[in-house]
Amino acid sequence: MFPFIQKMLSFQRSFSVSPFPILPLQLPSPMETHLWFVVPDEFKSVSLLNQYMELLSPCEKENVLSMRGEQLQKQALLARTLVRTTIARYQINNRVVDPRSLKFKRNVHGKPELEWESDGGQCPSPLHFNISHTSSLIACGVTVNSSIGIDIEEKQRKIKNNILAFARRYFSLHEVEHLSAISDPEVQRQEFVKLWTLKEAYVKALGRGFSAAPFKTFTICIKNGFRRGFDHANDLESGAPEVVVESSDHPERLTNNWQFGLFELVSSHYAAVCMEKDKTSDAGMSVPIRLTVRKTIPFVEDECISGTDAVVPIAGLIEQF
Repeated sequence: MFPFIQKMLSFQRSFSVSPFPILPLQLPSPMETHLWFVVPDEFKSVSLLNQYMELLSPCEKENVLSMRGEQLQKQALLARTLVRTTIARYQINNRVVDPRSLKFKRNVHGKPELEWESDGGQCPSPLHFNISHTSSLIACGVTVNSSIGIDIEEKQRKIKNNILAFARRYFSLHEVEHLSAISDPEVQRQEFVKLWTLKEAYVKALGRGFSAAPFKTFTICIKNGFRRGFDHANDLESGAPEVVVESSDHPERLTNNWQFGLFELVSSHYAAVCMEKDKTSDAGMSVPIRLTVRKTIPFVEDECISGTDAVVPIAGLIEQF
């Protein structure tokens, strides 16, 4: 057993710790996404990590303990804690939610969903969430009545294989052609990571997983400006650059019921949000995603970083709040 878990279990046997109250927040409005994230390296307190462990279900605790290595155990614990404490911030039907009481299920493709109970029994939850993580950052996105997918990738992510060979394996023909036209290897790598981040967010928003929605079956591009790339997106005369997705098998089939946002996060990561458009709005309208980004240490402090240098839009229609 690793020292990290040994200390936590020893502390658990000695004390019974009750979580601090979580201040309630208003639910996101239509076409609004709240993105919460944690930085694992900032969590040093064993007593705080022990509090987090107490929030988890027996199955989640078992999953944490099954991880090989102290860092993976810590990341798994923080990921589940972030989901539980984030969802518990939002009062649904004027109910104050204890993060320990939350229950989850998976859809037929394995995507985690909130299991919600009303007075009449189980019902679909109006709150949707999605989580993504790297070794250095864990994020959770939240929407109401709109499916959501998020992905974060380190900007300096290294591609072991040749980028074009890797792209030919997973990307659509148009995306491969776009990457092939970039002569600078570093710019090509960055474009690849941005495309991957957007494609991952889209597949997760669909809730079908990679096997049910292979990356090759659709193309991500900037509307009216694909070949210029993301770094030139803001130069488009048409205004804010819109990210769209089209079927590779049927190019005429433009999937326009999804909205994207791509941005830099704390200078070190690319982050993508894909959310289903508001069903009450005109299907042909492109309504910006209202984005609020908060950095958190659950039970300790929250910091809203929207509108600062820590959140820099790259492409997609985004309004920061």
